[in-house]
Amino acid sequence: MKDVVFGQIYPVDSPVHRADARAKFLIMIIYIVTVIFASSFMQFAALAIVLFAVVLMSRVPPLKVLSSLKAIIVLAVVTFVFTVLLNKGNGAEAEAFYVAFGPFCICKTGLMTGGLILCRIVLLVLGPTMVTLTTTPVDMADAIEFLLSPLKLIKVPVHAFGMIMSIALRMIPTLFEETQRVMNAQKARGACLDHGNIFKRIAALVPVLIPLFISAFKRSSDLSDAMESRCYDGGKGKTRMKVLHFRFSDIAALLLSAALLFFILVCVYNWWGWGWVSFMRLGMP
Repeated sequence: MKDVVFGQIYPVDSPVHRADARAKFLIMIIYIVTVIFASSFMQFAALAIVLFAVVLMSRVPPLKVLSSLKAIIVLAVVTFVFTVLLNKGNGAEAEAFYVAFGPFCICKTGLMTGGLILCRIVLLVLGPTMVTLTTTPVDMADAIEFLLSPLKLIKVPVHAFGMIMSIALRMIPTLFEETQRVMNAQKARGACLDHGNIFKRIAALVPVLIPLFISAFKRSSDLSDAMESRCYDGGKGKTRMKVLHFRFSDIAALLLSAALLFFILVCVYNWWGWGWVSFMRLGMP
């Protein structure tokens, strides 16, 4: 829990940190769509190279970025295993590698499909993590409010959504630290949280969850009182200490990300049938 990355910012000076938060959110959306459409190992490799270049430009330690995978490692492994075991492929006669045992089997098609899903999950986690590591919660709230501003026409409280998102991101590391303190306190009182089967461990978490919920509600009440005492009344008449500005580099990054999405779509659907497009389709099931 001490190594939780999501919701934290790595405070260094880099081109990625200085980029406009709105541009980073738009690039993240384009990146997520690109990862969803990508369907071969070569395409995922190209996306991984681009992401690695962004990590180097941000001056964030790569190991810190990779530590965000701890939260989804179990999900990724379970998804990969079940995809491999339950994918029958094209049958033993058509598969170069096919091992069957009972209702399960391991074949080339299953391994490739599981590998593609695993790559997609990893890249979907690492991309948004870079946004949270290089963007302050205040800039995130301003970016969300700007991107949702068209909804103001239908009386949607856009500013409230941005504020809720910034507070939630800010409170994630705090709640993890509070959880660790409660667990240490319960262990000091003789609670056994690390031993026994899965059912005993789940039952042992009840004394942890109750004080954690109480602490979370108390923090929210204190925050509400603090905002009211400062006469906070939402986005009406709000001014910003830091005004967001699109730079040429932000527009260039947006255009490059859009070009990458177009390139992946060309490769996936083979619109022109060029040789290099066929090469980038390598590994598609």
